[in-house]
Amino acid sequence: MTAIEVRRAASPLDDARTSLGEAIDILGYSDGMRQMLATPRREMTVAIPLRRDNGQVEVFTGHRVQHNLSRGPAKGGLRYSAAVDLDEVRALAMWMTWKCALLDVPYGGAKGGVAVDPRQLTLDELERLTRRYTSEILPMIGPARDIPAPDIGTNEQTMAWIMDTYSTNVGYTVPGVVTGKPLSLGGSRGRASATSRGVTVIALEALRHRGIEPSSATAAVQGFGKVGRDAARFLFEAGVRVQAVSDVDGAVFASGGLDLDALGEHVDLTGSVVGFAAAEPIDPADLLELELGLLVPAAVEGVIHEGNADRIRARVVVEGANGPTTSEADRMLAERDVFVVPDILANAGGVLVSYFEWVQGNQSYWWSQREVEDRLRDRMSSAWHAVLEGAQQRGTSLRTAATCIAVERVAEAHRLRGLYP
Repeated sequence: MTAIEVRRAASPLDDARTSLGEAIDILGYSDGMRQMLATPRREMTVAIPLRRDNGQVEVFTGHRVQHNLSRGPAKGGLRYSAAVDLDEVRALAMWMTWKCALLDVPYGGAKGGVAVDPRQLTLDELERLTRRYTSEILPMIGPARDIPAPDIGTNEQTMAWIMDTYSTNVGYTVPGVVTGKPLSLGGSRGRASATSRGVTVIALEALRHRGIEPSSATAAVQGFGKVGRDAARFLFEAGVRVQAVSDVDGAVFASGGLDLDALGEHVDLTGSVVGFAAAEPIDPADLLELELGLLVPAAVEGVIHEGNADRIRARVVVEGANGPTTSEADRMLAERDVFVVPDILANAGGVLVSYFEWVQGNQSYWWSQREVEDRLRDRMSSAWHAVLEGAQQRGTSLRTAATCIAVERVAEAHRLRGLYP
């Protein structure tokens, strides 16, 4: 069973709206405010005809959703995955709104996606798909409108194609239309590993809060891609014994801890964690149920759900992915005193350094790797303490406290701007 197959069938949009509803009730906002915050500001669904290398034409479907624009231009990744649908993109855009507000970054939330398995396309086909998708959503994006970034199935090369396509259409080079670009095109040092580094900062804070020293902690990381791979490495460097990791093809386990350097070399060579000789294979679903200090679900939405929440034995869950824990599972874990750190806090390092990249681009002045990492650590730690204090004051979970802080900031922006006309 793969990581994708353990997802629940229900839409993550239900969970996003449930979290919002809980925050609205606590904050005492009107039904009108609830509707405004639950409804995306703009949506676009486009057909993307692609001429394959063999000359045949295939049509893919793409989306771009801008959830909220009250605190600034929209910000959010672009995902290439066969599982992409409009409700998923809506949920991810909403979570981005809360994430930006929680970190006090002057953006609203957006998200994009194309329903395609990028592994089934050649590099030339991916370029043509990206450029056509960009041309279709061109009216929505721009450095002061909506700024895409990499997500599942996309990377810095994808962002370079988007930047070039946009720049060609407007007639001059616009580096700020995307973040997560190559360094040579105005990218920021530290951006590629920013989400992972932020996850690690929060995970270490959460472990210590629960009385677990990192040097004595065990961990498992679901997902060995953009977030999971570097998160596993950073945890290992902090002294945590990473016993298990998984990817879309399978999972591996070593009770004494995985050699992350050797595993990385194996993945670079073969494309998967499967077959790593210095570990034993396990079912990806079983990875979630190991007895551990720390579990980092860093793959896709809905992997911890009503069907397996009662078997989660980790003491701390830090959400590296967006929406990996369903609302019902969240309640079940809380009843069992499993400490869950929500995605809008735990994985906010990516959008934080995307903001740093945007700022650097606007100033045409580039920061050192150390400056980026120090600023990331400071902002993530400040957000952690604010959320922890909010949870203690309100007597709520971290997720509810984080959502309340974010929703309050967005609602205040709505109030100050007023309703036009």
